Amino acid sequence: MDIIFIHKLHVETVIGVHPWERQIRQTLILDLELGVDICPAAATDQLDDTLDYQQVARRIGEFAAASDFQLVETLGERIAALLRREFAIPWLRLILRKPGALHEAREVGVVIERGCRG
Repeated sequence: MDIIFIHKLHVETVIGVHPWERQIRQTLILDLELGVDICPAAATDQLDDTLDYQQVARRIGEFAAASDFQLVETLGERIAALLRREFAIPWLRLILRKPGALHEAREVGVVIERGCRG
């Protein structure tokens, strides 16, 4: 299995458990590794034969903008399920970071891995 990756994707969303967090939009940062077979695209040199990472990034941004989850765990899990369902991705690894959530740390977040890497 090959991997197409997207690193440091910024999305805006309402996220958090504190009342003040429910009133603002925050920037979250995603790193994605998406398991795919790139052989068809390499053979044809055609975008239609591969995973279009622009469409993936756009869809994640739309989903995050419309969501208002309390937990990064929930948002991460929903993004992972959406990508696997809408883009037929057999395996993915998603790192979702929430900068500034703790004064003592640069960022907090979750790592989600779903599917079979094959």
